[in-house]
Amino acid sequence: MFADVSLPLLIGLIAALAGTGLVGGVLAGLLGVGGGIVIVPVLYNILPFFGVDDTIRIHVAIGTSLATIIPTSISSARSHYKKGAIDVDLLKSWGPVIFIGVILGTIVAAYANSNLLTLVFATLALVVAANMAFRPDNVHISESLPKAPFKQLIALFIGGFSAMMGIGGGTFTVPILTLFNYPIRKAVGTAAAIGLIIAVPGTIGFLIAGLDTAKLPPGNIGYVNILGFLVIFPMAALFAPVGAKIAHQINGSLLKKAFAFFLFLTSLRMFYSLYG
Repeated sequence: MFADVSLPLLIGLIAALAGTGLVGGVLAGLLGVGGGIVIVPVLYNILPFFGVDDTIRIHVAIGTSLATIIPTSISSARSHYKKGAIDVDLLKSWGPVIFIGVILGTIVAAYANSNLLTLVFATLALVVAANMAFRPDNVHISESLPKAPFKQLIALFIGGFSAMMGIGGGTFTVPILTLFNYPIRKAVGTAAAIGLIIAVPGTIGFLIAGLDTAKLPPGNIGYVNILGFLVIFPMAALFAPVGAKIAHQINGSLLKKAFAFFLFLTSLRMFYSLYG
């Protein structure tokens, strides 16, 4: 698997993966965005060094990211639950619909063209960045979530596009809930739990869909890269509670804008890989 990779480069790649897990874990707990919004673009750029073909590297990045989100979400959600920051009633209402959305999104993503998936990620990352950078704090469009069927359509959107991007539900859940006058800390905590609903079926789907892919390198099970998973998830799970603790202590406005800048650059880099 690493025949063409020198030892210093391999060490550097593993260090990059570990750093990705650390940052992804902190952000998962701190902003509720899900570590996948960091993990996917980093893996997208690292995977060619592991012998992953360009035609499937976005699939492997997404599948691996979803796998790492499982332990991260468990760790982050437990921390938020202890602080009473998870809306259990909303989870019961949205959970089944999000699950259906994940199944649909996984089917589309697993068999979609690599360029289409990259375009979806780059476009939605740009939208998320713009929301984080320019949306004023405490601005909302309603005092509560809409009634059915619009409430369920929101959940379907969160599940479907989160699975297609390989991210935890927080990237969409937090800004959507706060638009409907949801307390930010409860939105973040609930989003952490939603990440688990997304990651489990999404990972299983990408594992199964990639089993018969001829271009997979050794060390992959389906579209999940085992080394990436084993290096990233311990760091992400370890540092998610750190982010959750910080979330209850600081004002995250400046941090959100800095992260928005990172997403903006990430989006441009992915657009360049498509059209540059």
